[in-house]
Amino acid sequence: MEDDLPRKRHDAAALLASEVLDTYSQDELLERVALLEAEIARVKAHHARAASHRQAADAFFKPRSAE
Repeated sequence: MEDDLPRKRHDAAALLASEVLDTYSQDELLERVALLEAEIARVKAHHARAASHRQAADAFFKPRSAE
């Protein structure tokens, strides 16, 4: 799947990091921080679901030990 491939550095995060912030007011900057924190929480939640799914798949497909 393409979604599993690493993204190139011209992605949205790189664009955000290079954006000039001088034109934003203090209130706009705080709003921007809140939006970015919400996005971080969304990404972390997705990562946790993906890790849980991976862990379940690894446990399911783990080779049986020979006894």
